[in-house]
Amino acid sequence: MKTCLVVDNSKMIRRVAGRILTEMKFNAEEAENGLEALNYCRGKMPEAILLDWNMPVMDGLTFVKTLRQEPGGNAPVILFCTSERDVIKITEALSAGVDEYIMKPFDSDILASKFHQVGLMG
Repeated sequence: MKTCLVVDNSKMIRRVAGRILTEMKFNAEEAENGLEALNYCRGKMPEAILLDWNMPVMDGLTFVKTLRQEPGGNAPVILFCTSERDVIKITEALSAGVDEYIMKPFDSDILASKFHQVGLMG
C-alpha cells in the first residue's frame, strides 16, 4: 500500500484528506508543518505528499526546496494543495519541484483526478 503524507496546519484538512486517501487505498500519514514533514520523510519516504503552502514553523515551499536536496527526496510525488492562486507563486512552486497543484477546497474527485495525472493510481 502506498503512503501519502498530508501536511497541513489545519487538523480538519488533514482528517478530510486522510479519509479520502484511505478510500483511495492509500496509507495516510499526517504532519502539521513542513519541519514535522521533513523529519517524517527522513525516517520513511512516502510515495506522495499532499502539501499546504502557508504553515507555521516551515512553509510548504521551503519544505519542497529542502526535501528535494535530501537523499531520496526526489522520489515522492508532491501535490501542493492550497488556496494560493497567484500564477507567479504557482510557477515558483513548480520550479522548486512540485509535481501538481490542487486548489482548496478540494473533494475526492479532484484528488483522484490529480493522483491519476501524476501516475499514483492506475
